[in-house]
Amino acid sequence: MPTIRVELIEGRTPEQKKALAQAFTAACVNTLGSKPESVDVLFLDVPRHDWATGGVPWSEKL
Repeated sequence: MPTIRVELIEGRTPEQKKALAQAFTAACVNTLGSKPESVDVLFLDVPRHDWATGGVPWSEKL
């Protein structure tokens, strides 16, 4: 059923991603009536130098 695509600046741990996937899955089950096994969560890690906010790459931020 739903596929959730999550783009994150790289650096999150596998444990953090697992917890987030579980939270998204629970939200889909509770809100959409999805079966847990039908919820896909895709994590896409973006290097800090490939992500900018306000015109400033995250690689230049502390």
